[in-house]
Amino acid sequence: MPFRAVFLLPLLPALSSVPALAQMEHAKAPCATQADLPAPLAAWNKPVPLRAAADRKAAGRAVLTPGQAVAMALLPTPKIAYPLRPAKPGGTVSYGGLASFTVQQAGTWRVALGSGAWVDVVKDGKAADSIAHGHGPDCSGIRKMVDYALQPGNYTLQVAANGEDRLTLLVTRLP
Repeated sequence: MPFRAVFLLPLLPALSSVPALAQMEHAKAPCATQADLPAPLAAWNKPVPLRAAADRKAAGRAVLTPGQAVAMALLPTPKIAYPLRPAKPGGTVSYGGLASFTVQQAGTWRVALGSGAWVDVVKDGKAADSIAHGHGPDCSGIRKMVDYALQPGNYTLQVAANGEDRLTLLVTRLP
């Protein structure tokens, strides 16, 4: 038995690289072109700058226009006073922020994010329940999408646990 183990030792490095090679074969190739996006997401590629707010009062001045993507400048998590504690608040080295938006028409509303950040839609001190989660189209830059059934009114969007101080996002009504 010891003789066989000694014989196999030189093969271990080669055998351990087999899973890595398989993963490399299945990795997605870089995108040569940007994805064509459906109408509700069409503004994704033309974000306008927006500075996230640090508290609910200031969120009223950080206004998201539904259907318009933003390149949001985020704040270090310790500087944010979330109206409602996020389920995944992130740590002291993460980023987040607040913004507000108004729903004029009831329906299904989507929040599209360029990262895996945590997002909550808050009204009257309660987080709206999400009704669907997904990924954006390949080669779009949209990493995460969360849908909500929203009624007319004013909402606060909470972003938490982002790894960078910038985030592209879009709030839009689905047809």
